[in-house]
Amino acid sequence: MADDLTNARNALKNHCRHLLDRSNVVAAGVGYKYSGGQKTSTISLVTSVTNKLATSQLSQADLVPAALDGIPTDVIETGIIRALQLPTERHRPAPGGVSIGHRDITAGTLGCVVKKDGRPVILSNNHVLANSNAAQIGDPILQPGPHDGGRLPDDHIADLEQFVPIEIAGLPSDCPVATATVNVLNGLAGLLGSSVRLQAIEPQAPGNLVDAAIARPLKSEDIKEEILEIGAIAGLVEGELGMSIKKSGRTTGFTTGEIEQVDVTVNVQYGQGQIAQFTDQLMAGAMSQGGDSGSAVLDQSNNLVGLLFAGSDTSTIMNRIQNVFSALGVSL
Repeated sequence: MADDLTNARNALKNHCRHLLDRSNVVAAGVGYKYSGGQKTSTISLVTSVTNKLATSQLSQADLVPAALDGIPTDVIETGIIRALQLPTERHRPAPGGVSIGHRDITAGTLGCVVKKDGRPVILSNNHVLANSNAAQIGDPILQPGPHDGGRLPDDHIADLEQFVPIEIAGLPSDCPVATATVNVLNGLAGLLGSSVRLQAIEPQAPGNLVDAAIARPLKSEDIKEEILEIGAIAGLVEGELGMSIKKSGRTTGFTTGEIEQVDVTVNVQYGQGQIAQFTDQLMAGAMSQGGDSGSAVLDQSNNLVGLLFAGSDTSTIMNRIQNVFSALGVSL
């Protein structure tokens, strides 16, 4: 094996330039030969091409010989090889997995491109695109998000089209009757020497299912129906206990994990003491950090499973993608 590798490296030195001179070739190296889609133990000279073409479509000069200096060759299709951009940079067209956000937030993640009434739209979280209920329909969405340098008008990629309101639980009540009653009772308590004080609180909000929103791109060519480091979406699938999953996000990039809990009810903090309760959620381990909110979560076959929206140092929380699509009336 060592001799085979040494001989292949020497052959590559002799022929690398001539291999790269062929049209359609983007790389040449030493690797294992594949046969019928399976890796073999044979060391070969591997030529990478943008498109693998039939022999009849190539000129004699562009054909890769079956062997060079006694070393077998192999040809693989890689497509065009590009310099990789950071998720926090400006991307045009913008794929899933990159920085995005409402003009008044820091930054979150562009989940993926979905369809609304047949039109392509951007899917992410309410708190990423709609500023946790505070935005107005039509507000500008920036890519990258403001924290990553996104500015109006140059980075204006879309306008907010729709969001599912997040119901916050246990906020102080603004009901005048309830407030007056509490003031009277607190006054009596003071007269009686009690230090206990009451506060009018709105009833517990019903459980939320999703933290989700969509934005309409200014130009359809500014978005890309792929996810950074993952590729095209194959379909939808129900998230199940033990399922292997992956995501591409603005902060931690490409990460993998496993669904560790299903049917989760969770209290999520939205700042300033605001808590929203979510039901029917999926939970994985530590595969995200702040700024990854909005990431699309997929299984190993590139089927959409969930929409990442919350987490801690040890956990990641996702909406079921079926609930997201139903709430927003979107499709692939």
